[in-house]
Amino acid sequence: MSDSAMSTGAEPGHGALFTPGHLGELTWQIPAELVDAVLADTRATERRVRVLPSRVGVYFVLALCLFPGLGYAKVWAKLTATIPDRISVSTKAFRDLRRRVGAAPLRALFEVLAGPVAAPSTPGVRFGRYRTVAFDGCVSFKVPDSDRNRCWLGKLRASLGVTGYPVVRLMTLVETGTRALVGAVFGPPSTGEVDYARALLGLLGTDMLVLADRGFDAAEFLTDLARTRAQFLVRLRITRRLPVLARLDDGSHLSRLGALTVRIITADVATYRLATTLLDPRRHPAPQLVGLYHERWDHEIAYLALRHTLGEGRVLRSTDPAGIEQEMWALLTVYQALRRAMVTAVESRPGIDPDRASFTTALHTAKDLLVASQTISDPTDLVGHIGRAVLTDLLPPRRPRASVRKVKSPLSRYNKKDPYRPDRSTPITSLTTTITDPQPQPTTREPTSLTTSLGP
Repeated sequence: MSDSAMSTGAEPGHGALFTPGHLGELTWQIPAELVDAVLADTRATERRVRVLPSRVGVYFVLALCLFPGLGYAKVWAKLTATIPDRISVSTKAFRDLRRRVGAAPLRALFEVLAGPVAAPSTPGVRFGRYRTVAFDGCVSFKVPDSDRNRCWLGKLRASLGVTGYPVVRLMTLVETGTRALVGAVFGPPSTGEVDYARALLGLLGTDMLVLADRGFDAAEFLTDLARTRAQFLVRLRITRRLPVLARLDDGSHLSRLGALTVRIITADVATYRLATTLLDPRRHPAPQLVGLYHERWDHEIAYLALRHTLGEGRVLRSTDPAGIEQEMWALLTVYQALRRAMVTAVESRPGIDPDRASFTTALHTAKDLLVASQTISDPTDLVGHIGRAVLTDLLPPRRPRASVRKVKSPLSRYNKKDPYRPDRSTPITSLTTTITDPQPQPTTREPTSLTTSLGP
């Protein structure tokens, strides 16, 4: 192991106790010095040197996220696989360690790692001068059905009653080009997406263009978003009736959302109505913005990687809210560390789109390196073993959609047959987009059409 995984400032003779404090090559993203700093800032450092120091506890909680299907003892065995005469630790000792560390250090770690990770020149991360980001939430993180978890989260209601497990609502702000997390907040699903998203508005900058779906169609929220001086492109409910202040040459028009002046684009894709603060149709034509909106689906891929690839779709471990908070921040931290490693790798080869980096490859390589206790020994090696594995196993350029999208139920995997969805996968290679006038004048222009290629 490299020196970064060893104790810094430990008492003489106690250095070996800190040896399990590592995360394999991901220790380069989450070094021991950073872990010590967040422990000190959150007052979670041990007052005396223990068999399981707090630093080791932080790395142990992070390792639990890499191996969600294994118990404490087996995860500990992987962390200490290369350590001779490793100590045997009881399950109660691990529970006490998690309780002593708490959630605050894991949250602080995530906040250090969170943020845009791509350079301005990286393909696919910008629209003109703006970095594209997206808001979205999900309620697919299930937790044990304990009294304390139910009191905190409640249960989602279905047509036949309530769901079997309580769930956490997670809201994230994602850099769409890399699927890295700019920020996150979570809590009971009884709190709405817009309320959670409002807590993340402070992370927006003037160089950002926010993409969001119809769930964020609220005039007050969009006004607050505009006050951050970030731009937005948000899908509105098609039933909204907005005044036409001025008609523009590309078929869009200016309107008002509350006190906010916006540009409205109505397009027949499966009829989308988009509102944007990009008011100039010459600099930002409506067909380009309609095509850009589809980048928002990168957020869904981020949740697929976070919930199902990293979390394996499993129910979280903890039976109390404090433990759930710790797990969620640890899961988000590990996810962000993997994304940072992946983007560093693809940026070492100019011209490669981050879409082509395989999250599965990065994850399994990180697991193997953790078991081998292998970190980056050469400080000039910015790519590392994880990066080289990703570059060796690049995905093909963005593939066409395999079938028509379907909104799935968060409560059940077994949905009724959809009459609008074909029985077999039908590759979609292009979309024809028509910009329409929602309130046509007596003499209307011919609609503007755009065919967008989605793949070869």
